[in-house]
Amino acid sequence: MKKLFFVILLTVSQLSYCVAQTVTRTRHQAALATDQVSTGTVTIRTPEYICISTDDDKDQLIMDGTKFTMSMGGKKHVTDSKKNKQFGAFHDVLVAVINGKDVPANDELTVNVQNGQKTITITPAKKKRQMFTSFVLVVDAKTSAIRQLRMNERAGNYINYDIKW
Repeated sequence: MKKLFFVILLTVSQLSYCVAQTVTRTRHQAALATDQVSTGTVTIRTPEYICISTDDDKDQLIMDGTKFTMSMGGKKHVTDSKKNKQFGAFHDVLVAVINGKDVPANDELTVNVQNGQKTITITPAKKKRQMFTSFVLVVDAKTSAIRQLRMNERAGNYINYDIKW
């Protein structure tokens, strides 16, 4: 009976942290005349688990601990922030923001505070063989709520997530 109570308590405590909000994804490709726009949800279960899902779960960006999985257009890319320095910095920033803590210092990131928003830009020193040229995270300076995530690619292409709280 004690084990059952513990399992129920553990489940309820994990659900109390679960946050799901709406998101609008804009995929910009410089070679195309119009941007692809879709909507979905952002789910934050713990500071270590974030899922951005659009197009009825066809396209997803998942951070599960140090593992990052991106499924888009039928292709799946997986990396681990322990092996990929750019994603390591991104992981550290996301965990700090979700926990309401200061962004950790890093040579590859800059923080700009303006108009009540904190803009955190992560640009890898070595751009060779990177999927993204930079990440830009816009956070509400008072509440630490994530407002926008932009992942810049080569040739002016990007994927932008606008999060509605």
